[in-house]
Amino acid sequence: MTHTTDPAFEADGTDEQVTGGRRRRAKGSEHTKAERVTDAEHSGTATARRGKGVHRRKFLGGMAGVGLGAVAAGGASFALLTDANGNKAGAATNTATLSIPDLLEGTTSDSTTTFTLEAKTGTAEVLSGVSSTTAGYNQSFLGPTMKWTQGNTNVLNITNSLGEDTTVHFHGAHVPAKMDGGPQVAFSDGDTWSPTFTVKDDAMTLWYHPHALGTTAKQAVHGLAGMIIVEADDDTSSALPSTYGTDDIPLIFQCLAVDSSGDIKYDLSGYLTSGLSYPLLVNGTNVDDTTLTFTATKTRTRFRLLNASPSDIITIQRSDGGTMTQIATDQGYLASAADVTEIRLVAGARAEMVMDLSDDVTLQAVVTTGWVRGGSGTYDFLAVTASGSDTPDDLPSSLRTIDRYDTSDFTARTITLGQSGTKMLINGSAGTSMSSMAMISTTVGSKEIWTITNSTQLEHSFHLHDVPYQLVSINGEDPTGVELGWYDTYEVVGGGTIKIAMEFTDFSDDTYMYMLHCHLLQHEDEGMMASLMVTDS
Repeated sequence: MTHTTDPAFEADGTDEQVTGGRRRRAKGSEHTKAERVTDAEHSGTATARRGKGVHRRKFLGGMAGVGLGAVAAGGASFALLTDANGNKAGAATNTATLSIPDLLEGTTSDSTTTFTLEAKTGTAEVLSGVSSTTAGYNQSFLGPTMKWTQGNTNVLNITNSLGEDTTVHFHGAHVPAKMDGGPQVAFSDGDTWSPTFTVKDDAMTLWYHPHALGTTAKQAVHGLAGMIIVEADDDTSSALPSTYGTDDIPLIFQCLAVDSSGDIKYDLSGYLTSGLSYPLLVNGTNVDDTTLTFTATKTRTRFRLLNASPSDIITIQRSDGGTMTQIATDQGYLASAADVTEIRLVAGARAEMVMDLSDDVTLQAVVTTGWVRGGSGTYDFLAVTASGSDTPDDLPSSLRTIDRYDTSDFTARTITLGQSGTKMLINGSAGTSMSSMAMISTTVGSKEIWTITNSTQLEHSFHLHDVPYQLVSINGEDPTGVELGWYDTYEVVGGGTIKIAMEFTDFSDDTYMYMLHCHLLQHEDEGMMASLMVTDS
């Protein structure tokens, strides 16, 4: 791993978003440098800067070489400096083989597949040589990959052995609200929850993680996360690499906050502790001083990318500046494959890409702080050795048909992301309990266009449960390229606005609700979550 940082300050004071090589400025963000340091997370101050290949925006804390000012939280003021040792690492001193998460083999009978999971505690090395208390599904840290088959029925028997309430949310899945794993279905230690549903999703990469009120960040950062691969019988899937662990490779990224004793932090008070490190983990392995290695035995290799970090942003690129071929966003295949030089993932987001490997390639992860403090820098995290001798067929010219919505007769709503002290708000309410949440009510068959307005100067990652959405505009600009795909999680920069369109299909319930929230997990736990009730028309 080579970790570099660029301590240069942003000179022009603008708020820009890097998406597929284009930079997006939020309208109304023409702040002077002095103005930019007057607001920050929880009334603190921070200074924006630019790093190689990263998002240029104001109000970032915890960047290498940039000091944080006094941060007010809960009535107390904290004078902070960034942890240079935690944010800087030298050239890689070790190599290790990329660890591939186990594939959970379900039991299938008459098109019904039963999976068994146990959420439990354990220990793992998050910092090299230091033992941390962790959690995982069926293991000490992280969880196995599940493969779901479109059209099959899934039964998941999930036992809670954590010592506290939990849920398991199937992030990005189109399932009934009662099976979605939201806060209403939290279950106690010792209990088993058994959601049952038909897989209606197209081929895509999903993931699973906790979603109980107030404990999502705590449980997820300690390791409760795993990937889901949805398989479908379609021509595109048949033409793409699909042998798990050979030419179909999961990459789960986590940028965490850890003290020298190995204690993993998850909330504001924890992140304000002095002496923290912000290790980057890939499939559970710390790559701060280790370059992972993978030998590609097939010329064309598919990588499934998941940013399971609580708040930080991960951008994937090649060290040689070459292109990768992106084939999917959160919610499945693009209309056609797109050659890109970087893939930017906010917290909770996924993407898929393939590379035709005639030469060795090193992949880099650029980490950008998304919250009050966090990781920063560029990591050479994976050295891929090209050893395939096969000649793959050309990729299909069309991966899927994506009909763009005509939103002229869609129902319009405005969703405002706000802040009051240490509470985070949606439409003026802090969703720290089911009764205090703002609620959006809609009906099956409704077609809607939402304007998601970020009234704060903080980074947010907007996630909608139940159905996918299309991007209609990003800070006033039309989407292009990979932005024309389907999403369930997307970035809303400080002072920015996105417009999204969706159609509510299949599932209704007058008791159980879906959620819409910021996927910066600390923001979710601090109240930036609302409920979505979908009833019969």
